[in-house]
Amino acid sequence: MKLAFTRIVLAVLIISGSRSLLAQPLSLTITKRYLNLPVSQTQTRGTMQFLINNKQERSFKIRLAADKPDYWVFCDMAALQGKTITINYDGKLEGLSKIYQDDKIAGQDSLYTETNRPQYHFSTRRGWINDPNGLIFYEGEYHLFYQHNPYEREWENMSWGHAVSKDMIHWEELPTALSPDSMGTMFSGSTVIDYDNTAGFNKGSIPAMIAFFTVDNPEKQVQCMAYSLDKGRTWTKYDRNPLIDSKAKWSSKDTRDPRVFWYKPGNHWVMVLNERDGHSIYTSRNLKEWTYASHVTGFWECPDLFELPIDGDKSKTKWVMYGASTTYMIGSFDGKTFTPESGKHYYTTGTIYAAQTFANMPERDPRRIQIGWGRVPQPGMPFNHMMLLPTELRLHTTKNGLRLSSVPVKETEQLVEPILHGASLSADDANQKLKSFNQLDQFRIKTTVKLSHATSAGLSLFGQRILDYDLNANLVNKVFYSPENMTSMELTADIYVDRTSIEVFIDGGAYSYSMERKPVSGNKEGLLFWGNRIDVKDFTLYRVKSIWK
Repeated sequence: MKLAFTRIVLAVLIISGSRSLLAQPLSLTITKRYLNLPVSQTQTRGTMQFLINNKQERSFKIRLAADKPDYWVFCDMAALQGKTITINYDGKLEGLSKIYQDDKIAGQDSLYTETNRPQYHFSTRRGWINDPNGLIFYEGEYHLFYQHNPYEREWENMSWGHAVSKDMIHWEELPTALSPDSMGTMFSGSTVIDYDNTAGFNKGSIPAMIAFFTVDNPEKQVQCMAYSLDKGRTWTKYDRNPLIDSKAKWSSKDTRDPRVFWYKPGNHWVMVLNERDGHSIYTSRNLKEWTYASHVTGFWECPDLFELPIDGDKSKTKWVMYGASTTYMIGSFDGKTFTPESGKHYYTTGTIYAAQTFANMPERDPRRIQIGWGRVPQPGMPFNHMMLLPTELRLHTTKNGLRLSSVPVKETEQLVEPILHGASLSADDANQKLKSFNQLDQFRIKTTVKLSHATSAGLSLFGQRILDYDLNANLVNKVFYSPENMTSMELTADIYVDRTSIEVFIDGGAYSYSMERKPVSGNKEGLLFWGNRIDVKDFTLYRVKSIWK
């Protein structure tokens, strides 16, 4: 009854009056968890404001649907229960009559079962996502923050979305962590746990989780911080932000994406910050005052810098400097200066961008685990893009020197169930076995193929070539790849197929790539090995469980 009353009141306020009446703000007492808002991609964006006692609580841009909505988004109002808000909107006002409160989001009953919803990759309930931010492990939880537009399936209103997991596979989405403010919108960054209270935000025995992020506005990009004392659930922005304003130094607005970590040998904090043409390094004792130390050119956006053992030997290590496009350098680091020794290299290509590794991993589990943004659209859905599988990074000695490799974390094994196996088969025989499994919604297939001619061969899915190995030109799906055994006729591929994405790991992760899964058209072939008289040395097909059920 209260829900119906709320809708009626809003409708009367909007429909009953003249244009001048329509321009009047709406007042609403919050009694439910969510405020559901209709969106139409054909509408021009307007600015919506929530005011409490004439003070702005939030402001965002939205394409509020004036007629039939394309989809619904929501505002989480848990922190505002019992409060009266005033809603101002400077766009087309007809859509205000459709806004309603509920303890469910609009579409809750079909959540995670939508046609194009990734079934074992993280995607947000509603809106747009891009760069992963602030990846950190703390007290049994893996935190995934990410660039987020809660109010539309396209880029805008950059905020920090937030999800937590016990295993990096099954995720629980939490309320937005950081929202735009009077300084600007919340761009990418990182988090740390300040165990030694260097910044002074700790409360008793509770260490602060501190987020470092870029604030973007039309004039410049500056570096700021916020802290949380409840495991990232609520945040307080530092009242003396910004920490770094380096536009004048670099004559560039492009100063963003702070990656902060503790450098134990020097007993200080390090920030790696992308500035203009590469990555700068800053140092600090208290996380508030930062000193510029050095700069490495040749990178763009979303830096990462971490130490890895060589071939698993903890007594021998090298540092890896990383950029958003997945290129990296290998070298040494003394706490202030990174000295490149080889690179730039790549180990993965495709839809991945702006990947980041987890901070604060426990001593019992020192893996370097990375999650990347999967630039994979979900057509017709009220959400857009996704995160790729978490992968473990390792540093190996190869014929070309030290190189990174990546494989899906061991936690993914809980999702897979083998349903078909074959060995020492011709392509025709393997294809005959696969025929009965062409309707799988999501699956994994691991295979080793042997070529008998220096020509292309591989695996297709309803006509889309998900594995295409050109032995003559050393190309895997048109990207140069030279196997460790340069004269090998074999290639091993571990392929993960979700509803809208495909991830492929070649030869134990020596090279990997990701791609959008194309919609099935008229092709009826399903999974198909192809090539000139190739041998399928073995393959295993796995069913993959949904992480949402």
